[in-house]
Amino acid sequence: MILIGILLVVLVLFGAPLFAVIGTGAMLGFWVADIPLTVMATELYRLAEMPVLVAIPLFTFAGYLLGEGNAPRRLVRLTDALIGWLPAGLAIVALIVCALFTAFTGASGVTIIAIGALLYPALREAGYRENFNLGLITTSGSLGLLFAPSIPLILYGVIAQQMDAGREVSINAMFIAGILPGLLMLALLVAWSLWENRHRHMQVVPFNTGELVAAIRESAWELPLPVVVLGGIYSGFFAVSEAAAVTALYVLLVEILVRREIGWRRLPEVMRESMVLVGGILIILGMSMASTNYLIDAQIPTKIFAFIREHVDSKLAFLMLLNVFLLGLGAILDIFSALVLVVPLILPVAIGFDIHPVHLGIIFLANMQIGYFTPPVGMNLFIASFRFDKSVAQLYRATLPFFFILLAAVLIITYWPGLSLALL
Repeated sequence: MILIGILLVVLVLFGAPLFAVIGTGAMLGFWVADIPLTVMATELYRLAEMPVLVAIPLFTFAGYLLGEGNAPRRLVRLTDALIGWLPAGLAIVALIVCALFTAFTGASGVTIIAIGALLYPALREAGYRENFNLGLITTSGSLGLLFAPSIPLILYGVIAQQMDAGREVSINAMFIAGILPGLLMLALLVAWSLWENRHRHMQVVPFNTGELVAAIRESAWELPLPVVVLGGIYSGFFAVSEAAAVTALYVLLVEILVRREIGWRRLPEVMRESMVLVGGILIILGMSMASTNYLIDAQIPTKIFAFIREHVDSKLAFLMLLNVFLLGLGAILDIFSALVLVVPLILPVAIGFDIHPVHLGIIFLANMQIGYFTPPVGMNLFIASFRFDKSVAQLYRATLPFFFILLAAVLIITYWPGLSLALL
């Protein structure tokens, strides 16, 4: 086993793809244990049979279509017309828009690039401080990961279902569990934006009924989307996969035939870009499920739990260590890789400490959300540095207040399980 571990580390150092490293580890483990390698094909087939898995490519495609069109600009205009007249209204607009857009795309980098191009100049012209603007856009790029139909929420639900955690972990439950924690994070950042800009005199556009009506009319085709997706899922009218199919078809028809913002020639390129992301997620997930099967057969989670029990005798202490570990993990690994690699290991351990698997999922994603901009290597820091042509060191300083505010939110989410489970 030690030699296998060394081999995997060497593969990582030489830049081998993550799915190849995971798959190699699983194959070697099964080979050493004298288990036929056909079990890997069985795991892949079992994964392909899951109807909910269809939701991942469909929601991702819909999100990319919205990003390629002018939907971000219309969303900014609508929220600005609704609440832009409030003190620090444009900052609140930025937070809400980024959260909604990330929820649909599932990728914070896409949000920074697509929405940041609109909001960063607007915030600067309105008189907000430079570091506040940079920190706001960089951190709020990942703010929607806890809101449906976020792809990480779906992916965690898929992995937890494959693990057979002993408690039901449906995708609907994950969607519902993310509402209050996500709103808490959003509310704390809104409060900070109001406090930070309390003595500053930014340009505030007076409320204008005509502008609001015009913005609603312009966004008329996008406004039904949340109702279709969330209302359909929560009411039980749609399954998650059915809601994803309806969303993708609706967005496709609107962007191609109604608004004509994406031409037929551009459509294959958008499909390719979105499916590259999906393909990466699915192939890593497939290899991870085979690897998880080996870990269970080898009783690795049981051994980890026994080791932790020797050194940690408190549920609260375990949760604290888990937060520290996940923050570091989020800073060095993208959320999809972190989900498929780490959840199979920590889920059985967390259940051993009587932590509900749905609550664990919200803790995991909340930490990953902060990990995106945790120094020194948080992904959002470098995306924002490239997008706004600012040094990474400046972005470190700009995101610090937001980091500590969201860290406080993570601690509340961690130690108050009722916040995640109250609506279930």
